[in-house]
Amino acid sequence: MNIYALAVISLLISTALSYFASPFIIKFANKAGLVDDPAKNRHEKVIHEYPVPRSGGLAVFLAFAISSIIFLPLDKHLAGILLGATFITMVGILDDKFDINPYARLLMQFVTAGFPIAAGIGIAFITSPFNGVVDLSTPRLEFYLLGEVRSLWILSNLFALFWIVSLMNFLNMGAKGIDGQLPGVAVVAALTISLLSLQFSADITQWPVIILAMITAGSFLGFLPWNFYPQKIMPGFSGSNLAGYLLAVLSILSTSKVGTLLVVLSIPLVDTSYTIARRIISGKSPVWGDRGHLHHKLLDYGLSKRQVVLFYIATTALLGILALNLNASFKLYTIAGIVVFVGGLLLWLTYRSK
Repeated sequence: MNIYALAVISLLISTALSYFASPFIIKFANKAGLVDDPAKNRHEKVIHEYPVPRSGGLAVFLAFAISSIIFLPLDKHLAGILLGATFITMVGILDDKFDINPYARLLMQFVTAGFPIAAGIGIAFITSPFNGVVDLSTPRLEFYLLGEVRSLWILSNLFALFWIVSLMNFLNMGAKGIDGQLPGVAVVAALTISLLSLQFSADITQWPVIILAMITAGSFLGFLPWNFYPQKIMPGFSGSNLAGYLLAVLSILSTSKVGTLLVVLSIPLVDTSYTIARRIISGKSPVWGDRGHLHHKLLDYGLSKRQVVLFYIATTALLGILALNLNASFKLYTIAGIVVFVGGLLLWLTYRSK
């Protein structure tokens, strides 16, 4: 079977698993008390008007884990990815139940990122937008462990660690505020990585990345109908962190295409950056939610939830198409343009609301 057939089949299977698992997760969340009730959770960032089950990320995780085991060999890399995904899903469910302290969650995110890194997944080289390559493979720390010489790539591992944790937080903060927003954006981003890897499908080492990206896309695609407006279940902390975690790992595996993912997700990433800066300048905690994200401003302007989500999905898809056809320098220019565009849009929407 060729890679194109495998990619399509893995997408369909993971989509079906996620779709049919979601109703069971909804029942589980209701029985376990994993429900976000706006009458009890009074916060300005809360925009839903009726109790909604949390922990939708559990359905995504089950589809991803089962499909990965079906379609990929369980080597050390996949084992590390699955261990990290399992850990952050468990943390997410606990957070949906007990609202864990944000700084404790941050610590758990670093632990999560450590699993794939310990399995040997890291970034050795980064293509510079200034026509060069940044070498992260040195310095190295070599040591004996269990009778073997092992090597710790300090810069490579540190970059991968902070890249994974950053993407988890940025998607959690800036891409899950509206019904369908998170899975819609995640599907487009994962498909973009898969299409990028397909360009190098002559290299058989890229086949697992293609399949893994398709499985990620399918796992969120099957969840999308249940989360789309009017949502029947939220992705929760587990869903948003699983999206950031898997996309970050995929960007590392797909020949270190971090720049590509930065372009694809630039709308929520830039929006979250502005939000964090605004909170710090105003003397607030950067992790304390408010109603200042771009999706909130678009709602206040008069757009419906469906329109806001379609805006995010459409812009992410457009940026995905661009990212597949841009070199490193033009990716930097594109991100700079998004910084200006989102900043200007936020200022204009804020001014209009006064």
